Amino acid sequence: MCGRYAASAHPHELIEIFEVDQDASGDPTRSLLKTPQEPPAGRPDYNVAPSKAAPVVVQRPARADRGESRQLRLLSWGLVPPWSTDTTGSVRMINARAETLLSKPAFAKAARSRRCLVPATGWYEWQASPVATGRNGKPRKQPFFLTRSDDTPLALAGVYEFWKVPSDEAPSHLHGTSTERSPAPAWLVTFAIVTTAAEAGLDRIHSRQPVVLDEDRWRDWLDPGLEDADHIDGLLGAPAPGRFTAWPVSTAVNAVSNNSSALIEPLPSSDLVGVLDPQSGEVIGSP
Repeated sequence: MCGRYAASAHPHELIEIFEVDQDASGDPTRSLLKTPQEPPAGRPDYNVAPSKAAPVVVQRPARADRGESRQLRLLSWGLVPPWSTDTTGSVRMINARAETLLSKPAFAKAARSRRCLVPATGWYEWQASPVATGRNGKPRKQPFFLTRSDDTPLALAGVYEFWKVPSDEAPSHLHGTSTERSPAPAWLVTFAIVTTAAEAGLDRIHSRQPVVLDEDRWRDWLDPGLEDADHIDGLLGAPAPGRFTAWPVSTAVNAVSNNSSALIEPLPSSDLVGVLDPQSGEVIGSP
């Protein structure tokens, strides 16, 4: 967790929802991918996977030429610490555990001054069946889609980092709408999603879940001047349970190449085999 999520909102919607001062989602940004992303970064994406670039909300500190500004940017999913010699470890850095966020070297500095919000429609988790096995003899895995019960947008807690691209590195693919004839930026900017223990009910699907911040925590979480560890840690504390709902979806989400709103549609109970109902704990579908 969290290894896939859906981000179906358009940039203009995110600008309004998150009260963005500057839409920088069209600016050229380096990619972790070897080939162009599909759908292009910034477009509605129902199958956001590690290494893809996705819209992220950041609060940049004031400079001599401008004041502090809340920006919408395209960042690559899979954090690359500034001291890394290359980007190969990014796929192992898609998540940052809330319990060690402020102490683990890879995330500690970012957690104090480079926090972000990751807009999402919901996220996917795979439940290992307690009774059914697949052809390989291992527990059958059923994908679920999890989202807010009140249909409000999700803001996943994240942290981001800058990595200086070596001058001798080969040119990479760029994201953004203004990439034509644009020089490749000297920095690769990546992010990780903060996770925590799953709340009751959701833990029947997976033991972890992303930290979803309610709107009253957005300002403090984005504030680059907030460096107090206790305050930051307090923002990660879970509100009362019951904010989320979940339902099983098609295994089509397993393939990154599949991408449409059909991925988040509920799967009929007649198609379920050995699935544990997250609310009741009952097994649905005989193996």
